[in-house]
Amino acid sequence: MLSRTLRFSAPVARLARGVASKPVAVNGRSSAFWATGAAVAAGAGVATYALKERSGATAQCEGAADLLPIAAAAVAAVAVVTYSMKDRTDWAAVRKEIVAVLEADGYTDSSYDGATPGPLFIRLAWHSAGTFCKETNTGGSAGATMRFAPEVDWGANAGLRVAQGMLEPVKAKFPGVSYSDLWIFAACVAIEEMGGNKVPFKGGRKDKATGQEPSWEGATHKDGRLPSADMGDASKTAAHLRYIFNRMGFDDKEIVALSGAHGLGACHTDRSGFWGPWTRAPTTISNEYYRELIENVWTVKKTHKGAPWTGPMQYEDPSGDLMMLPSDLVLIQDPEFRKHVEHYTKDQDAFLKDFSAVVSKLFHAGC
Repeated sequence: MLSRTLRFSAPVARLARGVASKPVAVNGRSSAFWATGAAVAAGAGVATYALKERSGATAQCEGAADLLPIAAAAVAAVAVVTYSMKDRTDWAAVRKEIVAVLEADGYTDSSYDGATPGPLFIRLAWHSAGTFCKETNTGGSAGATMRFAPEVDWGANAGLRVAQGMLEPVKAKFPGVSYSDLWIFAACVAIEEMGGNKVPFKGGRKDKATGQEPSWEGATHKDGRLPSADMGDASKTAAHLRYIFNRMGFDDKEIVALSGAHGLGACHTDRSGFWGPWTRAPTTISNEYYRELIENVWTVKKTHKGAPWTGPMQYEDPSGDLMMLPSDLVLIQDPEFRKHVEHYTKDQDAFLKDFSAVVSKLFHAGC
């Protein structure tokens, strides 16, 4: 079992990354940016656009994509377009405060030793962003609607009030940062602090005032578009995963890569009803989740600490210490999913690279 000290000292390679989670060039809707000036000189062939982020960023991720019509109008007359962008948020300072929360003493988890809130922050961001529907362009991380009912009370979100509360001191120090951005950024920082690759982050989400939007409709209404752990049999569970993730814009490979997040943290009987960690390194980003799936032996859980198991159906390894959900096992039961599991089992670097990219795609869906 990895200790807190090992988790933060082991990934020495992280020290070379500089300040992690620094926002990168942005794209998406331009409601947070203004084209404040354009100088076109037919003789010189140069146009300059100054883009400025307004204080209190807007509902969607910032971007310069919507400036393309402006650029297109000038392209016949100009040879070079340069952009200068200013983000007033001190993300390095925000990151420092998040790391302080991650490293603070006193956080415990009933399912494993050496716990940190990192996995919980990732789950908060995941479940906030995982409501996105590309067909209707609703849901997603912008809005932070999980602050309100009914979303915060969905069974899939049990325990996430704790994560929200732990980030309140950071919000208080940086009131100009939206909850929407803070939740996503905290997850990006947590991934890097637990040894994962840098996750590209773009700010500019604006919080919604109520939890009334988006409207949750359809087959997953009771859990608000989030995936369920078991649909009764392997084929139905595989179809359910594809239904949920295809709706967000993910293919089979990306579904398997995102599932690697189950290598972190653990389930709890007082939240999901399930119990236990998936791996013996629940605070380290690695391919252990896939290795356990392929190399371990999984049987239906019958007992728990000497008593009959009364929770929902789950699997356990011979030691009884590790668990898998039906939606985990389907990744090796379905041949199309399994080939990606086998790939990540053999190539941790490929997983780390793909995980960082697909998590960023999830976190920015709809932005």
